[in-house]
Amino acid sequence: MNLWELETECWEQGCTLLCGCDEAGAGPLAGPVYAAAVILPRYIELPGLNDSKQLTEKRREALFPIIQEKAESWAVSFVDAAEIDATDILSARMKAMQKAIDALDLQPDFALIDGNRDKGRTAAITTPHRCIVKGDSLSASIAAASVLAKVSRDHFMLEIAEKYPEYHFEKHKGYGTKLHYEMLDQYGPSPIHRRSFLKTWEEK
Repeated sequence: MNLWELETECWEQGCTLLCGCDEAGAGPLAGPVYAAAVILPRYIELPGLNDSKQLTEKRREALFPIIQEKAESWAVSFVDAAEIDATDILSARMKAMQKAIDALDLQPDFALIDGNRDKGRTAAITTPHRCIVKGDSLSASIAAASVLAKVSRDHFMLEIAEKYPEYHFEKHKGYGTKLHYEMLDQYGPSPIHRRSFLKTWEEK
């Protein structure tokens, strides 16, 4: 499969600086949502690059520094649990992605965005863009962004695991696993839990 078809279309239409953007951590019960934006050199070979969800943790970790080194520009951003609760997860995802794009050293004239949404109630993608469903498995730029977002969030959750060891965040990264719910039952929510995601648990 050619991961450069979408980029090629954009370049042929006159786009000069193109970034891919993706987020990680929309679904967990705890922790921030992360996003990354990446501008890759045209047609660069990144062996094994794919949607971060299709890669093993070991492969993602191996690709992470390579993408950072080879990219023309890259940036990672996040929106924390408190802001997710104060707004909503869709708005938080859009804000994190636009923050990542804005943080690039080189400002792109166009962005390929993973997914089918480009605005929430309180935030939107303002850079000229195109939304691509399953973009992280169709575009090299989005795939690279998905790896940076996922690995950056995983690293953050490992740090948080040291601060709140009782929740075993290193094992589930904040997702709603059986173990995570058992720890919630035992200890209640921590300061980095998304209270808006715990409504069903609280109603038990």
